[in-house]
Amino acid sequence: MSQSAATKHTDRCTSVGVVLAAAVIAAFSARDYAGGWNDGSRLATVEALVDHHTLAIDSTIFIRTPESADAAPNPYDPGNDALRNEGTKDKLFIDGHYYSDKSPLPAVLLAGWYQLLQATTGVAARERPRLFCYWMTLGSSGLAYVVSVWSVYRIAAGVGLAIRHRLLLAGSLGLATVALPYARHVNNHIALLAIVSLLMLALHVAAGAHGRQLWWRLSQIGTLAGLGYTFDLGVGPVLLLCTGGWTWLRTRRVGALVCVAMAALPWLAAHHALNYAVGGTWAPANARPEYLNWPGSPFSAANMTGGWAHHSVGHFLLYAAALLIGKHGLVNYNLPLYLALPGIVVLWRLRKDARPEVGFVGALIGGTWLLYAAASNNYSGPCCSIRWFVPLLAPAFYAVAMLLRERPAAVRDLVVLSSFGAALSAILWWGGPWPGDVLASMWLLNILALVSWWLVAWRQTRATN
Repeated sequence: MSQSAATKHTDRCTSVGVVLAAAVIAAFSARDYAGGWNDGSRLATVEALVDHHTLAIDSTIFIRTPESADAAPNPYDPGNDALRNEGTKDKLFIDGHYYSDKSPLPAVLLAGWYQLLQATTGVAARERPRLFCYWMTLGSSGLAYVVSVWSVYRIAAGVGLAIRHRLLLAGSLGLATVALPYARHVNNHIALLAIVSLLMLALHVAAGAHGRQLWWRLSQIGTLAGLGYTFDLGVGPVLLLCTGGWTWLRTRRVGALVCVAMAALPWLAAHHALNYAVGGTWAPANARPEYLNWPGSPFSAANMTGGWAHHSVGHFLLYAAALLIGKHGLVNYNLPLYLALPGIVVLWRLRKDARPEVGFVGALIGGTWLLYAAASNNYSGPCCSIRWFVPLLAPAFYAVAMLLRERPAAVRDLVVLSSFGAALSAILWWGGPWPGDVLASMWLLNILALVSWWLVAWRQTRATN
């Protein structure tokens, strides 16, 4: 066997090993109950579609009423009495029926998995709620976790990193970020992370493609961008705009833009058709205050996401900063991002040939951050860090992969940050994506990580001098 063939064989075996390791973690992480309003609302739509043939969730086990308390099995966290008694409150009241306030198309896709599972095993949500919750979690968030970790490994291979550095990068995403706790329950956020991770891989490959291969890659890119749009109506529009910008900068062809748009269009049409069927509006149904007006609703026009959400520019600036660095901050809960964000600036200067990809990374992260900073004021509710920003880990880790190639010494920095990040993620994993109070642990590990990072840099500077 030649050296080249041996290297490829080793890479394939390592790639399979990464998938298997991530799959074991996902299988062990998936919980067999709904842990909050968020996943309860999504699972309610899945049950309603398959078992009741409707998008209305009134009759599902995830809507709890005094009448259903004894009549229906309880699918919620056994240790959360309030949740078990009240059920999900992430719902809309439209024309006398309750509907999930989540994007409908992802639930339709997950319902396909439930339909297959029910047809082959006979599992039904009402009869075996714990088994239902486990397999729905594993088939959505668990699968997304595996895809995300594998995609980052392949991205690292694509930029030319050594196998040990590919494993470091994939392990950092899988074990040192909030991807790990978000694998524990059903949610759109880690699912969108998987889609954006695949998109980043496709962008990198397409950057060097020509001829028919380029058009095939552009079709993939459009499909992923369109599908991603349906999972989050905050990230989604930014993702589409950034994808269009990348396409133009990389190809300078109108035909390429048309190719991407045509591949994305079916997903956009399906989403808005479903949304209109539920809420009678092309805009997000949960942006209609009248649909939030039901007995006991915790939501109103004052705290819902959408539109300008601040009483002054100063409040907006403070809130925007806190979304990145603060008690819920994206960077504070994903310590490798201390390296990623400045890395984007470095890469923009060093890699002029890769500016379309680096610009995509910066625009997607920056655009999503500013949009949610302007249109929200609740830090995405009670969850692990900022749930809206989980998909941004994909472009951030693409930047880290590129940075490791340009600055190999940054491997030491990533090892330090990932080590403390893994400790924080282990704590977050225990609580899941809807955790209790972990602020003390989060701040302590941030301080230790930054001090250790500085010491490593200081020692390296002394050794160099």
